[in-house]
Amino acid sequence: MQLDQPLSEKEFDELDNFLLSDRSPEDAMTMDMLHGYLTAIAIGPEPIMPAEWLKRIWGQEDTDIPKFKNEKEEERILNLIMRFMNEVLVTFEVAPKEFEPLFVEHEHEGQTLIDAEAWCWGFWEGMELRPGSWDEIWESDVQELMKPIYLLGADEIEEEELPLVEDPVKAHKLAQELEANLPAIYKFWVPRRKPAVTTLVRDEPKVGRNDDCPCGSGKKYKKCHGAESAE
Repeated sequence: MQLDQPLSEKEFDELDNFLLSDRSPEDAMTMDMLHGYLTAIAIGPEPIMPAEWLKRIWGQEDTDIPKFKNEKEEERILNLIMRFMNEVLVTFEVAPKEFEPLFVEHEHEGQTLIDAEAWCWGFWEGMELRPGSWDEIWESDVQELMKPIYLLGADEIEEEELPLVEDPVKAHKLAQELEANLPAIYKFWVPRRKPAVTTLVRDEPKVGRNDDCPCGSGKKYKKCHGAESAE
């Protein structure tokens, strides 16, 4: 399966079921928390490699490791997570205003409300991977864009702010505000985002033009694969 294909409903449920199963660590993220986590990584101030962020999905400790049945299942689950991430990345690159956070719906006094708390917890976890690098937006003229994420996702908020999140209707409005703010948060970081640093390492010593071609043809490199490279 190609990594650029979004998850089908069946695949979404498959990943959801695994995260909630006994074979995932107790502190593993739920799908809504994972979506917030991936969103922070996707739109934040600097690229973070999967080798780093994948580990935090399962918990805070190094001992938080999922119990895969075999290598095939491990490859399958990681593939689903990477495609889930790529869907976030592609949506922001192509149509940021169409991005839809994965919020939970619940009934309250006859109304269907959205609950963004777990999503924001995940977003906060994503920011914690590079906490200092987010300072610029918190100290900028657009810091209000981050307020819903702070209120719903921070471990501690001011006592006078608690009514804003404890009332389901007010929390619903914060979730709506957050969704509306995400394209602007993404836009803030686009010109400031640090490029990914890659180091090219040559696995084999460089082949000289007059050396024997490493393919084993018996010809000089310049008359074999070296000639193809030149073309």
